[in-house]
Amino acid sequence: MKVAYLLAVVLIVCACSAISVKPGAERVRVTNTEPGRECKFLGDVTGSQGNRFTGGYTSDANLETGARNDLKNKAFDIGGNVVYLLFQRESQTGDVRDRKNVTLSGNVYRCPD
Repeated sequence: MKVAYLLAVVLIVCACSAISVKPGAERVRVTNTEPGRECKFLGDVTGSQGNRFTGGYTSDANLETGARNDLKNKAFDIGGNVVYLLFQRESQTGDVRDRKNVTLSGNVYRCPD
């Protein structure tokens, strides 16, 4: 029983940390300004952190950082270096202080360095 309890605690703690950014993806820039014509559009990505089980135990900072890191990882995977942020969505319970999930969506571009 002690092992099961310890395992549950470890899983909750791990689930509450922010998604890590992949090596190389830290150079992906997230912006609210649409890139110019010199940049090539590659596609759309959505990054998310949290769910109904762990979201209430995850700090707001980790929800936002994890969603942003997930977005950068996905942009990097398709060859992008800039994400033009289209929207940020948060889901929550009836209590406005209890966020469960943060989702970011954007357009991915490859821009000259």
